Amino acid sequence: MNKPKTTKAKPAPAPGIKFSIDGRECLARAGQTILEAAKDNGIYIPSLCAYDGLKPAGSCRICTVRVGGRHQAACTFPVSDGMSVESAVPDLEDMRKAVVEMLFVEGNHMCPTCEKSGNCELQALAYRFQMLVPRFPYLFPKKDVEPAGTKLLMEQNRCVKCLRCARGIRTADNKAVFGSLHRSRKKKMFVDLGLASALSERWARTAMDRCPVGCILRKEVGFAVPIGRRKYDQAPIGSDIEKPRS
Repeated sequence: MNKPKTTKAKPAPAPGIKFSIDGRECLARAGQTILEAAKDNGIYIPSLCAYDGLKPAGSCRICTVRVGGRHQAACTFPVSDGMSVESAVPDLEDMRKAVVEMLFVEGNHMCPTCEKSGNCELQALAYRFQMLVPRFPYLFPKKDVEPAGTKLLMEQNRCVKCLRCARGIRTADNKAVFGSLHRSRKKKMFVDLGLASALSERWARTAMDRCPVGCILRKEVGFAVPIGRRKYDQAPIGSDIEKPRS
């Protein structure tokens, strides 16, 4: 099997577009999305399906902002000159929290026993939004742990359908290792067992690391990093981006 395909970064143009987020003046480069430009300006907009280097999907809607009175996905909406973006305002923050709560009740997320705990982006967002008891009833859906080739497992109870695996793990001839079946409530991620088995060790780990919630697991290495030394044990999600207002 060929090595999975990677996206080669293009040289970045100089920032010359002026816009604002919550009244804070920002600069952006042509072609940047609101999410990308916010990050470059030290402003964290919560997101889950977005991942650096992958084509944005706008599937989770946690990064929803308001532009000209309309809701837009910050990971797909391009910045334009003079644009005024609302992000950290109470109603949008509550909507983001509601989406996080919805993702928790639609799956079976058992954080205390999860291999991804401390590295899980959904868990980290729940902490950021100070989520306690979700406003929605738990559904406790019946889902399975499924084999994903010789190196990986798919823990379907944790999948949030962010499509990072489908977008980011492809062969050199652009064959998708992961994909989705069905639509809406019946949507489910699946894996090509032959292509997944042929993944190199590096790309098997990449598939696991790109999954934000621990749905994709490298067999036998799930607890390699002790609790207390995992990414979000050290600092809250977004703290690597956020800069204090001057």
